[in-house]
Amino acid sequence: MELRNIAIIAHVDHGKTTLVDGLLKQSGTFRDNQKVETCAMDSNELERERGITILSKCTSVEWKGVRINIVDTPGHADFGGEVERILSMVDGVILLVDSSEGPMPQTKFVLGKALKVGLKPIVVINKADKPDARVDEVLNEVFDLFVSLNATDEQLDFPILYASGRNGWAVKDLSEEKKDLSVLFDLILSKVSAPTCYPDKPFSMLATTLEADKFIGRMLTGKIHSGSVKAGDTVKVLSQDNKEIERFRISKIMAFRGLTRQSLDEAHAGDIVAIAGVAKGTVADTICDFSVTEAIKAQPIDPPTLVMTFAVNDSPLAGREGEKVTSRVIAERLEKEAEGNIALKISPTKSSDAFEVAGRGELQLGVLIETMRREGFELSISRPRVVFKKDESGQLLEPIDEVVVDVDDEFSGTVVEKMGTRRAELIEMIPAQAGNKVRLIFHAPTRGLIGYHSEFLTDTHGTGIMNRSFYDYEPYKGEISGRRNGVIISSEDGTAIAYSLWKLEDRGPMFIDPNVPVYVGMIIGEHTKPNDIEVNPCRSKQLTNIRAAGKDEAISLTPPRRITLEEGLSYIQDDELLEVTPKTIRLRKRILDPIQRKRSGIKAE
Repeated sequence: MELRNIAIIAHVDHGKTTLVDGLLKQSGTFRDNQKVETCAMDSNELERERGITILSKCTSVEWKGVRINIVDTPGHADFGGEVERILSMVDGVILLVDSSEGPMPQTKFVLGKALKVGLKPIVVINKADKPDARVDEVLNEVFDLFVSLNATDEQLDFPILYASGRNGWAVKDLSEEKKDLSVLFDLILSKVSAPTCYPDKPFSMLATTLEADKFIGRMLTGKIHSGSVKAGDTVKVLSQDNKEIERFRISKIMAFRGLTRQSLDEAHAGDIVAIAGVAKGTVADTICDFSVTEAIKAQPIDPPTLVMTFAVNDSPLAGREGEKVTSRVIAERLEKEAEGNIALKISPTKSSDAFEVAGRGELQLGVLIETMRREGFELSISRPRVVFKKDESGQLLEPIDEVVVDVDDEFSGTVVEKMGTRRAELIEMIPAQAGNKVRLIFHAPTRGLIGYHSEFLTDTHGTGIMNRSFYDYEPYKGEISGRRNGVIISSEDGTAIAYSLWKLEDRGPMFIDPNVPVYVGMIIGEHTKPNDIEVNPCRSKQLTNIRAAGKDEAISLTPPRRITLEEGLSYIQDDELLEVTPKTIRLRKRILDPIQRKRSGIKAE
């Protein structure tokens, strides 16, 4: 059967997974009466909750006797490492762009990678039926983006479709009848070339993703570059520097058919398959015949820009809610994660109880922490820090992000002012064609953006949209002021009392409810002034023979401010930690004892 391998790339929320739903339904992959959930490719629990794609996934459909392997990729820059690997598996890309938002930072980031490896995109302007659609302007923006990314003349001659993934139609012209996606299928067959592969050479395959199945074991997925392979064959694994890692017998070859996997007896050059039986081989390694001596070159992966310390939870409440609390199980879990996700780097620290985890951004590391806490881990997490570099002359360089902000005109001044204090540089200001909106483009130090998102939402009354992606390393921009408010710290071990919290409310908003366990050094609220204060949240009302328990006014507490995982990561300072357990997220001081804390001299920035 003829093959086509294609990836769908776009910015987050532009409709990739919904379009894949439409392609699966209209190709006859599902029965007419089969119940299928929306965003069927988002199989991970966190993906469904957040409505974003985190892991790249493969599927395949048949159209007019041709098998089309489709790869759904993440749309968030933090998971860009997934996309960079996937581009080596495919021979074409569908670039999906929202008809009102236009090209966004992640569109630019991924498209640049795709053009660099010589892929020719098919541009689909999605959500073309939206009331605020501006298809002509968006098309011009896409063309300008191609030019700015140094696309070749051949790549600039891209085919264009207008579509609605949710309603399942695509057309070459908006005046045509909008009935189905057949025009997109036909365009894939005509414009995407068959896989470049060598059926007559010995078997070789570049591994691009790794996963573990509890029944089959470790599985490496990739495109077969040359030759063919059968289940039961013995093959070897080569690293990128052509060293042999291991030899193993292939226990299973799995191909993607719709949403299920099908076991194959034999796979041929050009197929995208998962191979089971490997023990040591990992992502970017080459699985090949014994006669092959050179590994297939893998795409270089952008370096991590953010580091956090994952440590054993050593608070007085440790071990009450989680089962996995020792440094050994935490180290094993982090190593397993780094093996499959090559955008992460794990390194030991001076302490045997802590590990440095480097990744692309707060969201990527936040998803890892959330996954681990759901698995029963307890951790204490440090404030994110950026990865600095030095150039040849010894000058300090720091990572810079390109930030695209869409806000109402009335909030633009506040955003520009706040970004200015974070050493950001305003590059462009574009008034929107419709509505009272403005688009601001900044180049900002990554460290200046840590903790800004929640403040940004408050400043824009929840209406602003901020997107960012890694831009480049530039000379150090200087000091950036941190959080302005101090925190309220518990000075006692025990249980928080409603009466005590009520008395403390005028000091600032609380993070905890009554009857919650607290300990010395735990952060229970935000102080309204810049300094930290220590209070006793466990003090109950003094009762005498004159004052009865219910005699005075009724206690009416303001609901506490709920700190989510991402907010907690961005809120804490250098002298603070985030305590994460399967049920609770707490903020605490790094040194719990107040006297030792004062002696140590560690201060927040």
